[in-house]
Amino acid sequence: MDEKPTYVREMFSDTARRYDLMNRLMTVGQDQRWRRMVIEACNLPPNGRLLDVATGTADIALEAIKQHPDITVFGSDFTREMMLVGQMKDTDERIPFIEADAMQLPFPADSFDAACSGFLMRNVTDIAATFAEQKRVVKAGGRVVCLEITRPATPVWRDLFHLYFHKFVPRVTAWFSSNKSAYDYLPASTLAFPRPPELKAIMKAVGISNIRYRTLMLGTIAIHVGEA
Repeated sequence: MDEKPTYVREMFSDTARRYDLMNRLMTVGQDQRWRRMVIEACNLPPNGRLLDVATGTADIALEAIKQHPDITVFGSDFTREMMLVGQMKDTDERIPFIEADAMQLPFPADSFDAACSGFLMRNVTDIAATFAEQKRVVKAGGRVVCLEITRPATPVWRDLFHLYFHKFVPRVTAWFSSNKSAYDYLPASTLAFPRPPELKAIMKAVGISNIRYRTLMLGTIAIHVGEA
């Protein structure tokens, strides 16, 4: 919907200063491990260049520098308030932060050795266009890596997942946001999001190749990896 970008920007602006703590609570601290896995999947070369799309508070970008001190990491996001938190965490000023729409990245083709995103895709209006932009800015053969929440395939875990997202998540969100509609956004956006095989098909349709994925946390998290 046309209102979605504005709504998403306002929601993340409202929660920016509390976003990291909210993530730690909702994932029981596991989100940091998943971000480490994202950077490992990027398969960066020495002195490589990485684009962290929807960098937010820069957790993934900072993890990339931790794993590969020699690389250059760019962080892009369309929510300035989130990046301001990331800049405060980037005490060595290693990361250039760029305010940009994930569907219209302001970089020439073949600018990066890899591009990654964490919890971006369920917030965009066009998943295919967003993946196509990442493919465009990554050099041929470079990795495109996506970390997302997903719905478990196993019925018993799926039922628990629904209970968690409809009961626990809205309560946690309520502690961190004054925007009451945000309480329902995460469950709704997650339930409407494509399952891992469907997301793989979208990546393939825009020309990303050698796509594979793995699920974590009882099938509630998926990491997709492909090549530009």
